[in-house]
Amino acid sequence: MSQRESNLFRIGAASGIVAPLLAFTCILISIYSHPPFSWTENALSDLGIVPGITGLLFNFGLYASGLFIVNFSVFGLFAYFRSSWIGKIGSASLAAVGLALMGIGFFPENMIPAHYVFSVAFFVLLPISLSILTGAFTSKHETRMAFFTLMIAVAAALPWILFSYVHYVSGVAIPESASALAGSVWVVLLSCKMLRIASQQDS
Repeated sequence: MSQRESNLFRIGAASGIVAPLLAFTCILISIYSHPPFSWTENALSDLGIVPGITGLLFNFGLYASGLFIVNFSVFGLFAYFRSSWIGKIGSASLAAVGLALMGIGFFPENMIPAHYVFSVAFFVLLPISLSILTGAFTSKHETRMAFFTLMIAVAAALPWILFSYVHYVSGVAIPESASALAGSVWVVLLSCKMLRIASQQDS
């Protein structure tokens, strides 16, 4: 890996850490700034149409975080799976997840049907991309990482499967948060692993 490739790889890995931290920070501040929000009655996207700082911060957080996920996928994952075709497919699908997140932030809830399309795309593509990447880790004989990725894929899909059958809350903020949190844990842990690899290659 050349110095330029190594630098881009580090940028991709760092982007994977920044993305969820930025997203959840903006979401939590938006919730704090809008007391009527209810975890059981609302969708997170309801915050995006609140006038003032609440909506602006929420939408910015999603758009910027989606951009960081794209960077993570393009500069980080593609390099990590440079010799694996299934890894490249998984990387491209995760980049699509990032683009969908950007779309959610760019098209707030009152912009129908664009917002709905991007929201569904995000939560459907997330477990699909993780499932593909499970195969990519398996092909690299990274058994522990493959198992972990599969478990995260299940954790990202399970809140929605339960919601469709049990409908345990009126709003969707809880399944949205649970699914996104699962994906975020995976991205951060893999990003830390990538940074360690980059450090070892430089030493």
